[in-house]
Amino acid sequence: MCEAAGVSIALSTTGTGIELTVGMGLLGGVAVAGLFIFMESLMKGFTLRGFSTATFGLGVGLFCAWLLTRVDIANLLNLAFRERILNEESIDGAKAEILVSTLRLAFDVALFASLGFLGAVLALRSNRDDFAFIIPYVRFRQDSASGQPVVLDAEAVIDGRIPAILRSGFLHGRLIVPRFVLEELQVMSNSPANLTRHRGQRGLEGLEQMQAAPDIQVSIHDSRALATDETVPQRLVEAARLLGARLLTANETLTKIAKLQGLDVLNICELDEALKHPLVVGDRLRIALVRGGKDEHQGVGYLPDGTMIVVNHGAGEIGKTVEVTVISTLQTNAGTMVFAELH
Repeated sequence: MCEAAGVSIALSTTGTGIELTVGMGLLGGVAVAGLFIFMESLMKGFTLRGFSTATFGLGVGLFCAWLLTRVDIANLLNLAFRERILNEESIDGAKAEILVSTLRLAFDVALFASLGFLGAVLALRSNRDDFAFIIPYVRFRQDSASGQPVVLDAEAVIDGRIPAILRSGFLHGRLIVPRFVLEELQVMSNSPANLTRHRGQRGLEGLEQMQAAPDIQVSIHDSRALATDETVPQRLVEAARLLGARLLTANETLTKIAKLQGLDVLNICELDEALKHPLVVGDRLRIALVRGGKDEHQGVGYLPDGTMIVVNHGAGEIGKTVEVTVISTLQTNAGTMVFAELH
């Protein structure tokens, strides 16, 4: 389009005093197009939220500059330079007044430009807590009633516990699923491996149920496709940072990568571990014994969260629900193992 505009401008100069060739028009169009592309690349990481924040800071800076001009701080220039200018023999009174007025205008322009720039920069470098300190009850991010947006990865969608967490009130905010995550679920649902295909279909069905739920806000973000040199964790981190959102996942590796880059991460597995009731020596509980233990006299049962309970002298009670008392606990790589005695 820029090249076509350049050729049109070049042809329109035919017969005028200044004639441009078609080649010059093409070069001019390419130069303008390159300028637009360069400007777009500079604004790649700049969002509408950042623009509004910078505008607020610019307004504060200009207001401070206006207050300084109201107290006639520019009169200091009159005191500093008027007598010196009037003493110059080559400058008469009228020229001296024009020169002093020019200096005052230059001072005002520099004052407005510098304070406006400083206000915009300080606003961009500040967080929402700084803004709340300056203007109470005002937040520039969605972290009040609506909640800060939450970006989901494929593992979080497949997990299936998100609707229950949202309805419990422990998590607020609009759920965002990037387009490349949806494509990842589609690839998984078409996989020849039964387990992978089942997980992908489960994720798509769960996402469809969340979109149909009236009390859950889910949107698909049209992110660009994955490049050959990019990974899914990198794109998820980039999408969360671009949207100013938190990242919800069940992947330990992604959690570590995002936290190292300063993102707020919500890990479902960490939440599950935090909600597990810690068993201590002396606790009593009822448990169903389902199988024998390593030793012949032991019986084994499981809590709803998967914790294994080894009951001494419980082999004869397998298939029954018994009351036991915790006598010791052992932390292993697979979780916590609890040893108990029949009560």
